[in-house]
Amino acid sequence: MAEDAEHFMAALGVSTVDLLGFSLGGCVAQQLATTNPDRVRRMVLVGTAPQGGEEHLLAVVDEARAHKQAPDVRLPLFFTPTQASQDAGRAFLTRASARTVDRDRDNADSIAEPQAKALITWCATRDPEDSILRRIDKPVLVVCGSDDTMLPDRNAYFMFKHLKDAQLVLYPDSGHGALFQHHDLFVSHVSLFLTDRA
Repeated sequence: MAEDAEHFMAALGVSTVDLLGFSLGGCVAQQLATTNPDRVRRMVLVGTAPQGGEEHLLAVVDEARAHKQAPDVRLPLFFTPTQASQDAGRAFLTRASARTVDRDRDNADSIAEPQAKALITWCATRDPEDSILRRIDKPVLVVCGSDDTMLPDRNAYFMFKHLKDAQLVLYPDSGHGALFQHHDLFVSHVSLFLTDRA
C-alpha cells in the first residue's frame, strides 16, 4: 500500500507531501515515511498503531456487529456509548452520506477483509527495536480517542514516546472515530500543526 501511495504521488507529479494516516492508513504512512523519507514533510497519525502494536480488531468488530439495534456498525465501532458520542456519530453519518453524486462504490467485504488482514499483519509483526518509529525524523502529530477500542490509546502514547519529534492529542469521550466526533477541533489542531513549523 505504501508503494501504491508512492506511485500515486509520482503520477500526480507531487514530490513532497504532508501525510494524514487514519487507522490502517497510519500504518501505511509510517511505512512510507521510512522507505521514502524525502517524500514526507510531516505526518498526522490518527487512531493507529506502531508495527507490532496492540490490536484486537476481530473481537472489537464482532462486538460492534452484535449491536443489532444500531443503524450503522460504525456507531458502536467508532464512537463511545455515551449520548454525546452517539449523537456525534449520527451527525458524522449524516455528513458521510451528504454527497450524492460521484460517490465511491461500497465494496463492503471485498475491501474490508483485506484491510483487516493488513492491519492484523502489521500489528502481529514484531518490531522489538522500534526501528520504524526510530527512523521517522519528520514532525508527527499523533491523535487518538480516549476510549478507542480498536487501537487503544496506549498505542498513541507509545508512538509519541518513541518518535523523534511528536506531539500527542487525546480527545475526550471518543473512540476510533475521534477525528469525526471532534472534527472542528481536529481540523484546528492539524492546521496549527501544519503551519506552526518551517
